[in-house]
Amino acid sequence: MPKLKCESRRTGEKTFTAWPDGALRVCLFGAALDTANLGVSALGKSVVHALRRAAPDSNVAVFDFGRGTDTCQLDSSGNTKPIIRCGAYHTRRIYRPESLWNIRVCAWLGGLWNPGARLLRAADAVLDITGGDSFTDLYGPWRFRAVTLCKQIALELGKPLVLLPQTYGPFASSRNRRIAQDIVRRSAMAWARDERSFDVLKELLGDAFDPARHRSGVDVAFSLPAVRPAEDALGAAAEWLGDKSAPLAGLNVSGLLMNRPGTAARQYGFQAHYGEAVISLVRRLLKDSGARILLIPHVVTPPGHYESDIGAYQRVADAVANAAGGRVAVLPALHDPCEVKWAISQLDWFCGTRMHSTIAALSSGVPAAAIAYSPKTLGVFETCGQGAHVADPRQLDTGEVVERLWQSWAAREKARESLQATLPAVLRRAEEQMDAIVAECVKRSTEDAEAGAPP
Repeated sequence: MPKLKCESRRTGEKTFTAWPDGALRVCLFGAALDTANLGVSALGKSVVHALRRAAPDSNVAVFDFGRGTDTCQLDSSGNTKPIIRCGAYHTRRIYRPESLWNIRVCAWLGGLWNPGARLLRAADAVLDITGGDSFTDLYGPWRFRAVTLCKQIALELGKPLVLLPQTYGPFASSRNRRIAQDIVRRSAMAWARDERSFDVLKELLGDAFDPARHRSGVDVAFSLPAVRPAEDALGAAAEWLGDKSAPLAGLNVSGLLMNRPGTAARQYGFQAHYGEAVISLVRRLLKDSGARILLIPHVVTPPGHYESDIGAYQRVADAVANAAGGRVAVLPALHDPCEVKWAISQLDWFCGTRMHSTIAALSSGVPAAAIAYSPKTLGVFETCGQGAHVADPRQLDTGEVVERLWQSWAAREKARESLQATLPAVLRRAEEQMDAIVAECVKRSTEDAEAGAPP
């Protein structure tokens, strides 16, 4: 099994202004390797892992949300070639070299002193995954500007831009929709991560739709390797994960929805009360199933942060303390999505709100259910033939959400059999799409070299 490791923070000691010698030079935007949001980290590590499988000699620069530049080591099947990490984000402090506006201006002017601009100018291709589901104005104008700026920089430099499998829209603003439409049409390739997103992509493209360039794929996190953590990192959960004497259910609770229930309900239009549904599900599992329940955080910011899953779990644990009877435990905060995926792979059933926590289950063949607050989740589950296991609090009331999830638990063995039949094809598609993406990047790079295009 491949082992992927990365430093957790910048050294700040090195600045990289040029690519190392080697073959294909690829920049990646829209994901990172080591954030507190393990879904974002899962995307970053999955893309790098897949790139190194498809093009072992490739040079990769990940433009993440840190400061400065350095290298980190991601060992993948024996490939120890270092990965460049370069800070890049949308900020009003445009004097900072990590500012996307600073990178943009410096790129126009030949790169100057900006390492990000230099890396981009010399790149063969730019890949962008937009956090998987952020190519929308749903999260506000600032966020939309942040996710479009990097794409526009690549296009302005004449670099082949590949939009990796992701969700497109919705767009509340007609202006934002036109901006997104222009980016998609000018990209070398654009991939959707499920059939629902593909329909939106085709609608965005209109007459510009080209089946050779615009494809339906699967979420890249399906190819994320699972890596067993050190035994002491699992804490008390280590015994449970190796014990098959009683069923083990996993539960991911979203701090985004749990910690600010009123704001979340208004923003997403919930009919159900998210916190009450989660607690009711835990109580029913404790009362009627005989299962042990492992709470698994997937955004591991400190408890005081509004998005912290860790803080949300304390609320759940406190609410069921009298009924728990030693059957509820919390997985210690792991900062590597590969390790969390391994823990999830040991479960008998998993229910998640963070979508990439559910992908960790589905891609491991573990029966899973989801509490979905956006269309993205249903599309991913339908890819695996598991659409019936999605509970949408925008359409269901609290009791109906709990009942849908309970029915998923009851049907877990049937779901496991279904996954065994469908999963091989999904995993194969994850590999094939990256092969196609690498082939397109190599093709464009070769064409540019033959044409004598300047970096």
